[in-house]
Formats: sequence, structure tokens, C-alpha cells
Amino acid sequence: MGTFVAITGGFESENEQGEVTEIEGGGIGAGTANVSTEVMRYQPLLEKYAQKHGLDASYVPIMMALMMQESGGRGSDPMQSSESYCDGVVGCIKSPELSIDKGVKHFKDVLEKAKHDLKLCLQSYNFGGGFINFAMKHGGKYTPELAIEFSQIQYQKVKHTGNYHCVRPEMIPYGACYGDAVRP
Repeated sequence: MGTFVAITGGFESENEQGEVTEIEGGGIGAGTANVSTEVMRYQPLLEKYAQKHGLDASYVPIMMALMMQESGGRGSDPMQSSESYCDGVVGCIKSPELSIDKGVKHFKDVLEKAKHDLKLCLQSYNFGGGFINFAMKHGGKYTPELAIEFSQIQYQKVKHTGNYHCVRPEMIPYGACYGDAVRP
């Protein structure tokens, strides 16, 4: 497939990141990611739930990188899957194993809905499945520009709640503060 994916835990500085392990993607493409020991300890559960949900094991390294991006492997919801599992409610999952079970299921569902477009899948995992519909109406595939535009639109809908802020400071000038939009 030839896709190159490199996701790192960008929310931490190198000094705060602690010990990391470089992992390599499997049969789905080439790439590496640095993941923490906290993420590495969840590899067996990711493999278990990939098998349970019928997802090829070659996606496990990608999901480990995704977990690194979402939480660094910390907390009771390391896959940050509460919103997909609890109809938009943040923090409803209190068990790392439940988080991984539901996160792997959500990843597979989004991957299939994205027609196995891995970049579209990864952005949609963060934004929600609505991004896939948006992308399909605007060219049919992921682009950084579409991610920024979607983030801007969604942020306008939710900024009044005070629950959203720019994860990436470089997105502030764009008003792309919904989810984790890519760097332009």
C-alpha cells in the first residue's frame, strides 16, 4: 500500500516524554512512531481486541501511535474512546481495557467507512465520523486543508461551550480549534 505514517506524542516536550520506544508499521504501510512505555504495555490488549473485532494485526502499531497521540497511554481512557462509545459524552469510560475494546472497534468502523484510506481514518478517529462525510463531499479523500476547514466549521458550532481550545497553538490564527487539526 505504500502509505507512510508517522505519529508522535506531540503534546509533550522531549524533556517530559520520558522513555519511548520506536515501533514500525506492519503490512499496511511504512513508518515509525515513538511511543511511551505506557503505550507499549497496552500492545497485548490492542492485539486481543484487534482479533476480537476482526481487524488485521498489522494495524496494531498504527493504533499504538494513535494512542500515543491521544493520551500517551495514560489515564483510564487511553484510546480516548468515550465520545464514540457514549454518544459524545467525554470521560464516561473508566477502564483502560474498555477504552481499548471500544477504541479498536471505533478505529475499525472508521477505517471501513473511510474505505481504508488511512489518513482519512486517523483524522476521523479524532474528529468523528462526520469528517468522512465532509471529505467525501469535498473531493473524497483526506487533505490537511479539509481538516482545517472542518475544524473551523465545527469549532464555530461549539466554541460557546468553553470546552474546546486549540490543541495546537499554530491553529489559533485559523480558528481551527475543534479536535486536533493537522499542521498546515
